[in-house]
Parts: sequence; structure tokens; C-alpha cells
Amino acid sequence: MPLSPDQQAEIDAQRAQSQPTLRATSKGIEAQLYRAHPVLDHGFVRVIDYMGDDAAITQAARVSYGRGTKSVQNDEGLIRYLMRHWHSTPFEMCELKLHVKLPVFVARQWIRHRTANVNEYSARYSVLDREFYIPAPEHLAAQSSINNQGRGATLEGDEAARVLETLKADSDRAYDHYEQMMGQEGQQGLARELARMNLPANVYTQWYWKVDLHNLFHFLRLRADPHAQYEIRVYAETICDLVRDWVPLAYAAFEEYRLGAAQLSATGVQVVRRMLAGEEVTQETSGLTKREWAELMGVIG
Repeated sequence: MPLSPDQQAEIDAQRAQSQPTLRATSKGIEAQLYRAHPVLDHGFVRVIDYMGDDAAITQAARVSYGRGTKSVQNDEGLIRYLMRHWHSTPFEMCELKLHVKLPVFVARQWIRHRTANVNEYSARYSVLDREFYIPAPEHLAAQSSINNQGRGATLEGDEAARVLETLKADSDRAYDHYEQMMGQEGQQGLARELARMNLPANVYTQWYWKVDLHNLFHFLRLRADPHAQYEIRVYAETICDLVRDWVPLAYAAFEEYRLGAAQLSATGVQVVRRMLAGEEVTQETSGLTKREWAELMGVIG
């Protein structure tokens, strides 16, 4: 379970409180505030706070005194224009603060996006819980033979069972030693900041992660992609659902021009134009490498 009864009671108490405000609010994200959305076996994503809405984007783009125009269609058209032409600063006017519980190895991949404010649970001051990410059998896969950072076929039978047993046993043994090093009765014990180094990368950590909408969209474009590692992709997909509720017009533009779109090189555009003109173009005559040609063919079919 991602949440204990005490944690759930704390969330329920937060959601029961209400404060009047003059600032812009979004009904969709208000309904999600503080609620924990489970991810993986022990993880979750929670919205802690936010600033701005769709109207804040158009207001900033126009530097206006009001909240956008009288026409929702005009606001939607402007947001789509801004997204289509890669205008970033109006989207930076909106911010989202998340509370995320995630395995350490996912956190180390996530933190590569250096455009957010992060405060992580400190294992120097507190003892980490005995919670480890253990993949479901369908997510145990061999190394890909064609992609150095990807997965291949799913492990099956005895091999899958052996890997799962090893992961569970090593995790428990490491945590047992972690507790023992911090001291038994009558012992001084090792400092928590040193004992933590014995824990495996699948132990869970937590952090607050605050990011503006422009940089959040960049994160989601990479991590919600089907090629992203499964364990971070499911977090990104959960966040996508929250952002859709928060800024529906901006998220629809993001889906149209980022998630569901493709980018062509200058040479790739010329190849497409030559094909449309009736020319038979091959990889050898295209000016593209074999990998670039394969990627272009994947886009245009």
C-alpha cells in the first residue's frame, strides 16, 4: 500500500480545509489537491500546490490586466499558436508542486531534468522505510540486443522466478544490515548518513518537486514517450492526467504539437518534398544515414 492509514487521515484532513482566495484557480486541479495517486508498488504522486491556469498563459502572452479574452476559442487559438511556435515564457507563468514517492534509481534518472526545485527526504536525519520496488513479472525483461539502454524479451519461467527471488532477498538482507549497523541494544551504532550507503537503488525515497509548466511539458515529452523506461514513464503518465485536469487547453496543445507530433530535419523535409513531387527516393539518394532514414520512414510510413 502506498499510504498508511495515518497518512490517508492526514490527506483527508487537508482536503477538508477550504480557504477563500482572489487568485486564479482551476477546478480540475482543485479536485486533485493532496490526493495520492498510486504508482508502481509503493509509490505515488500528489499535487501539493499550483499557480495559474490556462487564462494565466494567455494573460501573460498579452500582458493584459484581465484573465484572457471574452472568447474561449480565442484563448485556445493563442495557446495553440504559442505551443506550435515554441514560445516558452507564457507557459512559465504556471507552476505545479508535486509530492512524489519513488524508487531511488528512478529519482536519479528524474533529477537529470535540472529545471525544477527539489527537496528530498533526508536519510541523514531519518530512517528510510523498508519499502523496495519489486517489478511485476511482466516487467522483467532481458537486455535489448539492439538498444544499449533498453529492454528486450520478457523473462519467463524459472529465470523470472530466480530474478524476483534474488531482488526480494537482497533488498531484505540489505535493510536488515542497515538496521543492524545503526545499532543494537547496548551499541553506539553507525551514523544514519553512513548506514544508508548500504541500501540498494530500489529503496523508496520521497521529494517535493516544483516546476513551471514549460519545463514540465519538456519532462513529459521525454518521459511519457513510449520509448522511456517503464518505471519513470508510469510516473509521467500519472502527471499527464493531472496536468490535463489543471490546464486542459494547454495540455491539448501539448498533445497535438509535442506528444503526438514528429520533428523532421531540413534534409528530411527535402526528402518528403521530393517524394510528393513524384521522385523515387532511397536511403542511398536521400542524404540521410541509415538510422535517420529508418526514423523518417517510421514517421511517414
